Amino acid sequence: MSTTQITLANLEETVTGNDIVLLDFWAGWCMPCRMFAPVFEQSSEQHPEIVFGKVDTEAEQQLAGMFQVSSIPTLIIFREGIPVFGQPGAMNGDQLEKLIAAVQQLDMNEVRAEVEKQRAERGAAPSEAAPAEA
Repeated sequence: MSTTQITLANLEETVTGNDIVLLDFWAGWCMPCRMFAPVFEQSSEQHPEIVFGKVDTEAEQQLAGMFQVSSIPTLIIFREGIPVFGQPGAMNGDQLEKLIAAVQQLDMNEVRAEVEKQRAERGAAPSEAAPAEA
């Protein structure tokens, strides 16, 4: 499967309707983004069960703001609708594959418990998402 363009209109459906979603926040003028793009694309072909989404930060400034993206490329990964990883910077293929393997092996019961614990500590409403690390 190749990459999918992610916009404000299809973000929620994409994240909640798929088990694992990787979002690559990028811009055409960004050299590290252009270096990471073929790595991301190749990985998408190796993992057809995972959604690999591309967010053009120039066209989707509201999305970049929602995720507080201040440096690109930035990779954000969701598992079962929960953000479990977020980090700026390009990666090589081995790094991305190790990260994907780590996300696939997450115990989502533990992740959900940690999210609930963080919400309780902050006094946040249950609908607020709290990122966890892979």
